[in-house]
Amino acid sequence: MKAHDGMYIDGAWRPAAGRDSIAVVNPADEQVIAEVPAGGAEDVDAAVRAARAALPAWAATAPAERAARIAALRDVLVARKDEIAETVTAELGAPLPFSQAVHAGVPILVAGSYASLAASYAFEEKVGNSTVYAEPVGVVGAITPWNYPLHQIVAKVAPALAAGCTIVLKPAEDTPLTAQLFAEAVHEAGVPAGVFNLVTGLGPVAGQALAEHEGVDLVSFTGSTAVGRKIGATAGAAVKRVALELGGKSANVILPSADLARAVGVGVANVMGNSGQTCSAWTRMLVHTSQYDEAVALAAEAAAKYGDRIGPLVNAKQHARVRGYIEKGVAQGARLVAGGPEAPREQGYFVSPTVFADVTPEMTIAQEEIFGPVVSLIRYEDEDDALRIANGTVYGLAGAVWAGDEAEAVAFARRMDTGQVDINGGRFNPLAPFGGYKQSGVGRELGSHGLAEYLQTKSLQF
Repeated sequence: MKAHDGMYIDGAWRPAAGRDSIAVVNPADEQVIAEVPAGGAEDVDAAVRAARAALPAWAATAPAERAARIAALRDVLVARKDEIAETVTAELGAPLPFSQAVHAGVPILVAGSYASLAASYAFEEKVGNSTVYAEPVGVVGAITPWNYPLHQIVAKVAPALAAGCTIVLKPAEDTPLTAQLFAEAVHEAGVPAGVFNLVTGLGPVAGQALAEHEGVDLVSFTGSTAVGRKIGATAGAAVKRVALELGGKSANVILPSADLARAVGVGVANVMGNSGQTCSAWTRMLVHTSQYDEAVALAAEAAAKYGDRIGPLVNAKQHARVRGYIEKGVAQGARLVAGGPEAPREQGYFVSPTVFADVTPEMTIAQEEIFGPVVSLIRYEDEDDALRIANGTVYGLAGAVWAGDEAEAVAFARRMDTGQVDINGGRFNPLAPFGGYKQSGVGRELGSHGLAEYLQTKSLQF
């Protein structure tokens, strides 16, 4: 798609207040493919003012009509699915089949789920002698990351629309073209002017201005825990609501009764998807000591199949960061059994699928989020030891448990300090709440729990 040279504010593309721009780079060949405006506080203010002006009418719109607009948005995303996939591939570097199936396909599922929820959600209920109303929280400042550029937008915008909120979106500077395409889809779907607004720009400038703006009632942010802390502090000072989906270091726990080959194979695939740039990836594989050597061999074999099947990392900074973590793992005594820090290609931000053995729980690669195609295998002695290791990080976003008996896996999963656990390779559910414990965030996305984040309650007593 051709990049817009302005901001989408109050239903139209408008020139940016300043002249600064952001170069969009294809990470597969390091070539600049487009430029978009780098918005600042003046652009954010205009967008927030438009959202505030549109709020009363949109909040008063019947849920059925809001549902119809979301359904129309989903239909536009379906019609433009190929263009979405090509755009994500160009600016993120994901292989086209992955972009088609995941980057374009999943947001369509999520948008469809909120079209249904907006029409069926109980925005009013009787509680004794009270009537309780669920009302929109107001203007939402949505700040989204680059790793799943459209999914993260839809996971915030669709429930906000369903709730009756208006939105200002500040997308990641690495993937603004997908956000501009989404703004086009919103316009085509007939969402009223001012209900959705888009400002492209840098996080420390446009993102900070949005988080601090007194006209924003809720900040929904997905990204690093470090930035999430700053946004939380800013919101706390203003007594402003936040929804924070932050980092992860998820454990893939393989109990002795599990199908080891399947658990290891699916576990490696889980980390390699999106080149490891997934906050919920199962980057720590926990294996009983009696099966550890076999698991290491299986993991190395599985990783080797992804050598030419994964895309690059998003940018030069991320490329250097991931390679640095791999070097640190080697320096701390972990054993490389696949991949390594050496760049596999002369051009592009590629990193080889990497598997570490002999990883101990206190190592940096077992504690910090790498955000690359790196799997760490950790041995455990018994279930209590496995649980200690699984819960032994500051994160608690996701995880997996494998066992021959489902009840055994469920019993272990219930003891994990994490927000979402897949049992024996459980499938993605767009209606299940997604979010973390501990430093993985505050609040939930997806399904009715995600919708509730954008609502506040009012009770009338009779």
